[in-house]
Amino acid sequence: MAASPFSANCTLPKSIAHSKSVHSSKGCDFGARVTKLFFLQHPRLVCSRRNFYVRNVASDQKQELKEPLADEVPGTLDTSVPDSASIASSIKYHAEFTPSFSPEKFELPKAYFATAESVRDTLIINWNATYHYYEKLNVKQAYYLSMEYLQGRALLNAIGNLELSGAYAEALRKLGHNLEDVASQERDAALGNGGLGRLASCFLDSLATLNYPAWGYGLRYKYGLFKQNITKDGQEEVAENWLEMGNPWEIVRNDVSYPVKFYGEVISGPDGSKEWVGGENIVALAYDVPVPGYKTKTTINLRLWSTKVASEEFDLCAFNAGDHATAYAALKNAEKICYILYPGDESIEGKTLRLKQQYTLCSASLQDIITRFERRSGDVVDWGKLPEKVAVQMNDTHPTLCIPELIRILMDVKKLSWEEAWNITKRTVAYTNHTVLPEALEKWSLELMQDLLPRHVEIIKKIDEELVQTIIDEYGQEDLDLLQQKLKEMRILANVELPGTVLELLVKPEEDPIEEVDTAIEESKLVDEVDQPEEEDDPEEKKVIPEPDPELPKMVRMANLCVAGGFAVNGVAEIHSEIVKEEVFNDFFKLWPEKFQNKTNGVTPRRWIRFCNPNLSEIITKWTGTDDWTINTEKLAILRKFADNEDLQSEWREAKRRNKIKVAAFLKEKTGYVVSPDAMFDVQVKRIHEYKRQLLNILGIVHRYKKMKEMTPEERKTRFVPRVCIFGGKAFATYVQAKRIVKFITDVGATVNHDPEIGDLLKVVFVPDYNVSVAEVLIPGSELSQHISTAGMEASGTSNMKFAMNGCVLIGTLDGANVEIREEVGEDNFFLFGARAPEIAGLRKERAEGKFVPDARFEEVKAYVRSGVFGPYNYEELMGSLEGNEGYGRADYFLVGKDFPSYMECQEKVDEAYRDQKQRWTKMSILNTAGSYKFSSDRTIHEYARDIWGIEPVVLP
Repeated sequence: MAASPFSANCTLPKSIAHSKSVHSSKGCDFGARVTKLFFLQHPRLVCSRRNFYVRNVASDQKQELKEPLADEVPGTLDTSVPDSASIASSIKYHAEFTPSFSPEKFELPKAYFATAESVRDTLIINWNATYHYYEKLNVKQAYYLSMEYLQGRALLNAIGNLELSGAYAEALRKLGHNLEDVASQERDAALGNGGLGRLASCFLDSLATLNYPAWGYGLRYKYGLFKQNITKDGQEEVAENWLEMGNPWEIVRNDVSYPVKFYGEVISGPDGSKEWVGGENIVALAYDVPVPGYKTKTTINLRLWSTKVASEEFDLCAFNAGDHATAYAALKNAEKICYILYPGDESIEGKTLRLKQQYTLCSASLQDIITRFERRSGDVVDWGKLPEKVAVQMNDTHPTLCIPELIRILMDVKKLSWEEAWNITKRTVAYTNHTVLPEALEKWSLELMQDLLPRHVEIIKKIDEELVQTIIDEYGQEDLDLLQQKLKEMRILANVELPGTVLELLVKPEEDPIEEVDTAIEESKLVDEVDQPEEEDDPEEKKVIPEPDPELPKMVRMANLCVAGGFAVNGVAEIHSEIVKEEVFNDFFKLWPEKFQNKTNGVTPRRWIRFCNPNLSEIITKWTGTDDWTINTEKLAILRKFADNEDLQSEWREAKRRNKIKVAAFLKEKTGYVVSPDAMFDVQVKRIHEYKRQLLNILGIVHRYKKMKEMTPEERKTRFVPRVCIFGGKAFATYVQAKRIVKFITDVGATVNHDPEIGDLLKVVFVPDYNVSVAEVLIPGSELSQHISTAGMEASGTSNMKFAMNGCVLIGTLDGANVEIREEVGEDNFFLFGARAPEIAGLRKERAEGKFVPDARFEEVKAYVRSGVFGPYNYEELMGSLEGNEGYGRADYFLVGKDFPSYMECQEKVDEAYRDQKQRWTKMSILNTAGSYKFSSDRTIHEYARDIWGIEPVVLP
């Protein structure tokens, strides 16, 4: 592996050496070539030579270049700020000499790439300085492993963090372009889907801003999850094309690659050592993406892995013989690992591909981490100090294979003993839980894993054996029924026979004979029993642990492995962490209470207020008296004392209206629907899932529409506040019910939006292909946001935080982070409805017993849908899921019917409050922003760093 991300350390001059050589007019004549091409140095960089090691990881051999690596951090950071003229020269340089387009024109796509490459120059300088300083100090570093990173567009965020937004805007004006138009050319990186990836990206931003030494690791998906189109048939999935024109923010590291193996067999040596041989071998290649901090030179790294095989794997003979599929089979098998995020797993092929993805992330990342640890350790590596220098955070259960993979590397490659490797691993790896849904806690077929990762199954069985022994030690053998129950619930391996070493312990002992007896009586008994047949022991009666059920699959429970192998387990909201301790992992919590923590999620205030909502940001800065709130969000609370101020309220409403006008233009562009900015903008944007209850929202809208149709025009205007109901989010491609919900929403919209009797009183709009960039438009212009999941089912949520930060009032249940948001913004400034988490189990039981009586309005709405008013599509399956008392896909598991009346009554309170803009609604909006200070990811990262990772900020000199 290269000792440095780059081969040169560079300083950034304020002026650009060759700027006179490039045209300085506002427009650029890129047909005229610069005659002194070969005499020019790069305009943005003045580079000093530096020497370093390159490590070829695949062969594990060091190749020394001409001179050794210097001990000191090479070069210095030039803190001067480039002006617009030097930036314009840099942009023109990249348009000329690092082109991705033909030279004749300087249109928007070319302007974007040249601008991004210009920004990247500055990031590279800061990035190298950060990297080398960490190397020099040999600091403890955190490594964040996540299957998702939902970064959003990088350009505006990067120049905002670098405090160069004004300079770049002016530079582009000189070149004939507008910064916003140029930035709009960037495609969102398709590396994630929902809150999991958005959270990971917020964390990277905060880590860099707060100067914490950390890296992120993920996979470089070629086609993302999918691009969502909305047609007359509902959601249509097509491959994402975000990499079609290249990605100017990433840098391929051809010298940073690692071997990754699948299948094969495990061979034991005479000394008990293990070697994993044969099988399928691929290569994980590194692509690096710089992540800049805000108002700091610290720039950390997101390393993404792409998969390939060596050129020799292409079978030229087969190709020339016409057997093309065989010729490139190895290439495609490797490349497809990083094609799609979350490939469909209904088939064995899909399951295999997902497991390959997870293992590739874990194996490549850990090999990289260990290589860095070895290099920083010098000639003598003390493996016992790995936990003192490395903290690995698993974002959900997808990276669980980090645990057996780290043990494999330490044992099989570094030749440590089991005890040493297991002890090191338990002090290095930590786990964040993101779900309380039992069906969402990952389980893998033991048979599949045995086939694909035979060495790891051996290690997992050993960990399971250790865990079983710990459980026996904890609960003893007096109450064997209790012990059996604990083993069934806590083991990593489900429906798998116990290890032989413990099976013999778990049999009922025979009763001891009475030793002190009267000899005569004893002899009499012996005489009486002389001719009696001897009763044989019945082994079936002695067993207390049942045999595995042959009808059920043998599974590996990844969440249990995370808890057993990690030194910390955290939930992501207070209510979620309590559920984790009291329900999901209660037995583990009783065994290891010290492992369990809460780390309430947060979002970065840079992207989610400062940059996406400049109108509001200016007002906040004015009324708090500082722009320091962007880093120290506690200062947002200053707004509370001005919440009744008429001047602030007037400015606040005007900022919101400007944002709503922008949203209205966006909706027209994306959907063709024309909406009024005078209506309330009511938004629910998130992954489509039954527990998130978009169905409750749209059924409420149907009820509203039906009542409107029953009234005169005058009654409608008096009774209802005009609303634009906006939806967005993707349904997983194989999640049929979620896709039905998308279809239903679009059908309702098609009917309502074309109803001349209703007009602007009600609009329903589904925004296709919801992503970060769409959110950055919708959230600043939203006024009511719906976070209405069934209580106890949402771990945290992060969009609720973004909406609150932007002065949007929330309607929701007491679920996830809603609980804490309501506490911070004030109960009067949050519209609460619905059953509470402790009531849910009882309500489902009541339903199963046939005791639930639905509200008349709910029955009315279902009948209205079935009447065909929203088109010919058959919604029987969707409506039927809300009926009955039991059965798969029935019985209203997510309690839509139960919460419907409470929800409708709460919506009436929303209308009432919205009518009073001055006295109530605007004040509520201000207090939501003021109370959102707790939900900065900066606060969350400080807590992770202090309580879990044990790392300290490192400020560059």
